[in-house]
Amino acid sequence: MTEHETLKIHLRDWAQQDELRGAVTSTVLAISEACSAIAEIIALGALAGLPDARPDLNGEARPELDLRADQLLIDELMEAPVAYLTSKELELPVPVNPGSPLYVATVPLDASANIDTNIPLGTIYSVMPMKCNKGDSESDCFLQKGTQQLAAGYVIYGPMTAMVLTLGEGAHLFVLNPDTGEFCLTTAAISIPEETCEFAINTSNFRRWDGHIKAYIDDCLEGTEGPHGKNYNTRWIASLVAECHRIMVRGGIFLAPGDRREDYRSGRLQLAHECNPIAFLTEQAGGAATNGTQRILEIEPVDIHQRAPLIFGSRREVELLDHYYQDVHPLQERSQLFGNRGLFRAG
Repeated sequence: MTEHETLKIHLRDWAQQDELRGAVTSTVLAISEACSAIAEIIALGALAGLPDARPDLNGEARPELDLRADQLLIDELMEAPVAYLTSKELELPVPVNPGSPLYVATVPLDASANIDTNIPLGTIYSVMPMKCNKGDSESDCFLQKGTQQLAAGYVIYGPMTAMVLTLGEGAHLFVLNPDTGEFCLTTAAISIPEETCEFAINTSNFRRWDGHIKAYIDDCLEGTEGPHGKNYNTRWIASLVAECHRIMVRGGIFLAPGDRREDYRSGRLQLAHECNPIAFLTEQAGGAATNGTQRILEIEPVDIHQRAPLIFGSRREVELLDHYYQDVHPLQERSQLFGNRGLFRAG
């Protein structure tokens, strides 16, 4: 077997003697330990003896596995220089080591409701600088743009357990070796293809989208006869981490727009816990991430659980979609740009 650089060595070489980098290294390693434990539980499936689901903050059933993942992350971070952990599933930040220089924003277990169908699950995390010592949800400590991230990553629990990590110097893929319990580098400097013929969106919500998204999807479905001049394949896994991993490996575009439903007008995904880390990883791999009108990492947060539309993936496809936001009316009235003899197709 080819010898691969371990995550521990990769981080050690990156950190050198820098104090802040050392803190980030300790934090990412703690998260990797928690994810290794989560992977073992997931691999057992029903054999893990997980109790029935409990209600979450919205009154919805929350699998016991989510709660275990939360606790495993908190337990491992107790030994790291992390002041607080904020979670998509928890209303308030959880104090870990107050006074430490970092905090972690996380989705402990993405798509956990799919475990019984054996669809890949995931953990998403973002490492941020702690700028004050307040632990309430309205504190400026937790209301920072995505550009302030020091590190971000996700772990996908599928046929293999893998971590994609960025430290702001490219995105790298590490695979968990079950024999040693170590994450090992298998792909350095991931590069998302600029072009794509795949899109991922929940088309059951078509009637709820505004004209920007409807027009784009309509034109994709027209294939070679449409303005894009190519045939598209559609993908939808209902697992953000799985969708992102596919795009990292072979390109594509993912769309989770806002829609007409009251609870989804500002999008479905949380800015701090989902959009920012995914956007950071995507950009570091050469892709792009937007809410349709603004770069995700530039959005100024106003709430720890703020939601945002998320569109990310192959750079040229995201840029193409930007034209639909600029030149198509929300009610789907088109400018001449999108006529039959428009920019994207010769007459």
